[in-house]
Amino acid sequence: MIEDIQIKDLGVIQDAQLHFHSGLTVLTGETGAGKTMVLTALGLLLGERSDAGTVRSGAMQASVTGSWMLPDHHIALTTAEQAGAFLDENSLLLTRNVSSDGRSKAFAGGRQVPVGLLNEIGQQLVVVHGQSEQIRLKSTTAQREALDRFAGVDHLEVLTNYTKSFQAWQLAQRRLSDAKSGTENLEREKSMLEDAVDYLTKLDPKTNEDVELQELAARLTHTEQLRTAVSLAHDALLTDSFESADAIGQIGVARKALESAAGVDQSLQEKADNLKLISQQINEVVIELSSYLTEIESENGMSLDEIQERRSELGIAMKRYGPSLDEVLDYLSTAKTRLNEIGSGSQSIEELEKEVAARLSEVKSLAEQVSKNRIKAANELELRVTGELKNLAMAGSRMHVVVSGDELTPFGSDSISFLLESYEGAEPRPIGKSASGGELSRIMLALEVVLAESHSAATFIFDEVDAGVGGAAAIEVGKRLAMLAKNAQVIVVTHLAQVAAFADKHLQVVKTSNAGFTSSDVKELQGENQSTELARMLAGLQDSDSAREHALELLDLAKNF
Repeated sequence: MIEDIQIKDLGVIQDAQLHFHSGLTVLTGETGAGKTMVLTALGLLLGERSDAGTVRSGAMQASVTGSWMLPDHHIALTTAEQAGAFLDENSLLLTRNVSSDGRSKAFAGGRQVPVGLLNEIGQQLVVVHGQSEQIRLKSTTAQREALDRFAGVDHLEVLTNYTKSFQAWQLAQRRLSDAKSGTENLEREKSMLEDAVDYLTKLDPKTNEDVELQELAARLTHTEQLRTAVSLAHDALLTDSFESADAIGQIGVARKALESAAGVDQSLQEKADNLKLISQQINEVVIELSSYLTEIESENGMSLDEIQERRSELGIAMKRYGPSLDEVLDYLSTAKTRLNEIGSGSQSIEELEKEVAARLSEVKSLAEQVSKNRIKAANELELRVTGELKNLAMAGSRMHVVVSGDELTPFGSDSISFLLESYEGAEPRPIGKSASGGELSRIMLALEVVLAESHSAATFIFDEVDAGVGGAAAIEVGKRLAMLAKNAQVIVVTHLAQVAAFADKHLQVVKTSNAGFTSSDVKELQGENQSTELARMLAGLQDSDSAREHALELLDLAKNF
């Protein structure tokens, strides 16, 4: 989730720090205060196009830095690390600078990266719903994946079996085609596979080796520091070099000198004996230091340079055959199997035709089961989303989830479409084409609330989700945002007190003007300050007693929701 965002010299915002946490965060403020600049800042971090016109007047550049804390093995962490980003455990730092001449620079984990990478990472971090943003559920692929998640674990297991069966059918078809055509490219494929198998066999990657090496490298970074310090201490006390004097040798010289004079002055013998004791103690320290160095070497087995070189080799293999190490190992296994198939050529065309027919029969049977599951889930999903729309001031609207098509693909034989019937009797149209900006945000909210039970995204951002609603409908919008925020981080820009009252954290964008100088700041509201802002949003008069009473009533309603 987003932890905080630092904004400098962006539009009316001179310098602002926004802190976020899980749950529902709302951003409010008077028109023109700078709420748009907060969304613009988020957009820059997510890889959207920059505009020199957003740089604050008189400033050389605008800068936005955002910090995300992500769960282990999050895809965004992997994407950033592969691009060279430095990661502090599971914390990811993104930065975007826009100069007054229009040039833009992007940074991930302190390292400069292409702006396109921010866009790729952003899609893995945040779901944005607003009039100008791409909609996550607009594509048919996203709609199919959403319906499959909603259909449940048992359906996903059937879908997995279907995918495996489909791949086996395609493989059988390819083998049959190879046998019939003589496969002009068979030798080329064989050579490519042999090169890959030879390369990966010599590399000999192990399961989870990349993760283990990463952890070992982190430990060794400190180990090198310890080894250097202990080695210097050891050599200072005892060294094999004839060019450097060590402590034991010098003490020995001193002791012998005193012993040679002890016959003249007996008191010097006591001092010589003390030096002998000191020499023995130093010897014990030398032995302990030698043991310490041996333990470091035996524990790690590899130097830091060797580990980094091995990680680099594994990284090259993952780029060629991955992207993950598990997929590299799977590719090696598949390549060996394919080479055996090419080498054997033992099955006759008749046998291959029988295998293709049997595989196709299995694929069709599983595809039929997948379709049945999807149709059942589609009926439930459209009923539940339609019910949500009724509570979001869209009572005449109806969601349709259409499952159609009969062409076998790796994902089944279905085409999934989310359609909206804007009013009773209207022709259902794709959700991205049948609603206004505000309605579209509410449709997305209804979908996300229902789908959140089967899938939790990291962060949702809603802009103008409350457009065109008020009264009881606005309260329902607030309730549903709060429901969604139970499973995800939700950030909402709102003009409605009925929505803002449900916030776990309320941020206000405040504009100040002084002697022709205008700037905006962001502050967190609690207690009386929050009720004052709600009163302003309700009546435009923050000192109105009736508005304050209404604001407190809203806060009490939200608290008991």
